[in-house]
Order: sequence, then C-alpha cells, then structure tokens
Amino acid sequence: MSERTKPSLPEKPKNNRTGLFAGIAVVVVALIVGAVLLVPGWLGGSSENADAASGDAAEPVSVRLGVADAGKSFWNVLVEEAEAKGIDLEIVSFTDYNTPNPALASGDIDINKFQHIRHLAQYNASQPEGDALVAIGASEIYPIGFYSKKWESVEDVPQGAEVTLSNNPANQVRPLLALEAAGLIEFFGNPGWSATLDDVDYANSTIGKITPIDPSLTAASLDSVDIAFVDPAFAVAAGVTEDLQIYVEDANRDDLRQYVNIFAVRADDADNEAYKTIVELYHSDAVRDAIQAEDGFDGIFKDDVTPEQLADELEKQTELFR
Repeated sequence: MSERTKPSLPEKPKNNRTGLFAGIAVVVVALIVGAVLLVPGWLGGSSENADAASGDAAEPVSVRLGVADAGKSFWNVLVEEAEAKGIDLEIVSFTDYNTPNPALASGDIDINKFQHIRHLAQYNASQPEGDALVAIGASEIYPIGFYSKKWESVEDVPQGAEVTLSNNPANQVRPLLALEAAGLIEFFGNPGWSATLDDVDYANSTIGKITPIDPSLTAASLDSVDIAFVDPAFAVAAGVTEDLQIYVEDANRDDLRQYVNIFAVRADDADNEAYKTIVELYHSDAVRDAIQAEDGFDGIFKDDVTPEQLADELEKQTELFR
C-alpha cells in the first residue's frame, strides 16, 4: 500500500503581543513629554523653585555698613536678620565722624549710619554736586537736654546761673535754642538756627554765663556749674543718668527734623533693594529690642519720616551751608 500524503494543516497565527506593548509604550512616552512641554512646573515648579529644590541657592549679597559705634551688640542682631534675607552684612568701624562719608563716596563702604541730616548737609555742601550723598531711610532722633546736680527743675535755676556746652560752634546752636525753649535765655532779635553765643541777651535772660568747653569735659563740669549739655556718649561713660536731666527738647518739633539720624548711600544706589532692606530690618522688632536694651539709649525711632521728607530736608539744609 502506498504511503498517503499527509493533509496540510492551516498555519498558526503569529503572537503579536510584543508589538502591541511596544506601541503602547511609545504612546505613553509621547504623552509624558507633551505634558512636560505644556506644563513646565509639573515636575518641580518654576526653574527658580527647581534650583531651590536641588540645593542651588542664590549667592548672598555682600554689603559693607559703616558705623561709629560698632561695639554695640545690636549690630550683631542686625547682621543675623540680614543673613536671613540673603544679605552678607559686614559692620565697618569708624572712630570719628569725619571719615565715614568720604569712605562711602569712594566706594570703600556701601552705606553708612552715624549722622543726622544736618551733618550730611554740611558734608554735601563742601563737595562737587555730582558727589553728593543721599539719605534712603531714617533711624532715630536723640533729643538733647541739659543736666544739673544743683537744681531739680528749670524753675529752680537761679538768676545769673552758669551753663557749659560744647566749644564746637556747629554744636552750639541747638543747645542755645533749647535754653530759649526752656525760657532761660532770650536773644537779640530772632536769629533762629543762625544763633550764636553773641546773640544771647544776658540782660533779659536767667542765664548769666555760657562757657564753651571740650564736650568730653561737660559731664565733669556739673560739679561746679548750674547746667551742662552733655553728649550722650560722654554721659554714659561719666555716669550721668536721666535723673539729673531737668529739661529735654520736644523731638517732634518740625525744626528738629534736620537732626533725624539717617542711612546714607551714594546717589546711584538710592534704589538699591538690599540697602533698603537693611533700613527696614533696623526697625524690625528684633533689632529695636536690642537697641533699646543698650545702656544709655534715649533715642526715639523715626521710621515715620519718609525718604521723600528726608530728601527735602537734606536739600534745604544743604542750601543753607553753601
């Protein structure tokens, strides 16, 4: 018997699962890429946030602040507050009031805080107009007054009393106006902020003698005179406390705005945000508390005085000194 030919069977269909899965994967990847392109913040927010998330923080801004009282501990608090805002603040110490403004003008420091408006006006008046410095914020005002170891009130001061004050003519007009405000002296005419010792009308005044001496000696002079004007820096060192003060001027007098202490910068830096932040931090609760804890602090914070008001007062005072 001949061998019969085996019947041919239909061919089995091929397995297409691998191709199907590959196709699905391509679609998914395409969707993910499209989502990332359409929504940049999907995987990490903005590029700025992404940098922060990866630990890439912006470099701190370095600022050199010149002061004349660097030994005060509250500056350390300001440095810490500035650091939290991304500002690397360096406190630069000066031992006098004559060098911080030239140092600022030359770029050795970026900002200073040691003077009132009147002092800066005197400096600006002596400089070429293009080199003038500007005030970007107020700090405080220090009302002056006079002290006595002999008398407990202004009313007790006898006729012919002697007063000592600074022998620097630039620092005499304010004490003279304080004596006038207290009713202890009268002037010939009405000299106002141009008053000098020669304008005192002793014949119609309670005070009989005004003696100019070195300001560092005024505290010691209280043992021998009726009244003395003692600079706060010397008062603390000499142990002259508030209980000896028998008169203090009204810090809210409009004509005293020229004595508001300020932060000064070069004119080109008037809008620098880091410098403005330092002014704001100076008036923060943490820094204010540290300032008020300092021995002998008798200032009044003047953050209510605007930069525009400072600029107007500075311009007015500068014109008077030209």
